[in-house]
Amino acid sequence: MGFQSSVGAANVKPTKSMRGGANNYLPGAPIVERIGQGGFWMSGTVRRAGDGAPLAGQRIQIWAHTTEGHERDPHSHGATLTDANGVFRLEMPQIVPAFGQPHGHLAYDSGEYETVFLRPVMPSARDKHLEAHFVLTPA
Repeated sequence: MGFQSSVGAANVKPTKSMRGGANNYLPGAPIVERIGQGGFWMSGTVRRAGDGAPLAGQRIQIWAHTTEGHERDPHSHGATLTDANGVFRLEMPQIVPAFGQPHGHLAYDSGEYETVFLRPVMPSARDKHLEAHFVLTPA
């Protein structure tokens, strides 16, 4: 993924929630091994604002409009936890355009840090991977 640790760095700015990121959010989506039949990978990192330290064990919820369902459908939602390096990765069905844009939704919603919603747009609907990165501020 090309993630490099920024431990010891100063002034790593927190991620701001993106407009539309919370659309169709369902609090409490279960932690899953995979959403649906898979074939597409959502991944990224979670770090602490200020020093940029990676945050392990943080819950990231992921949902999208896919080949298997709309982003409002409960079966289109799932969550995963970050590993010891603050990295998360979850397989899901292929994202398809909704409102003209192929995009995913992600939320940090564990409670230890401020909730952040992201809505990254894919460069192409043919892409098989999308990354999103969180820098969090303590709640």
